Amino acid sequence: MLLKTSIALVFLAMVASLAAGAGFLIRDGGRSRRVLTSLKLRVLLAALLMALLAYGFYLGDLGA
Repeated sequence: MLLKTSIALVFLAMVASLAAGAGFLIRDGGRSRRVLTSLKLRVLLAALLMALLAYGFYLGDLGA
């Protein structure tokens, strides 16, 4: 149960980072480093999500 909750939280954090990056892009016109920082965070969260999913499938907690 904790694994599934962690996966959901990481996914929601990715969506929030995506929304923040879009807001920074619209507001700053892409001239600030905030868009790049948001992208770095999103890539890190995506890697974490992939690792959590792989771990869940390896343990058998996720899947049929």
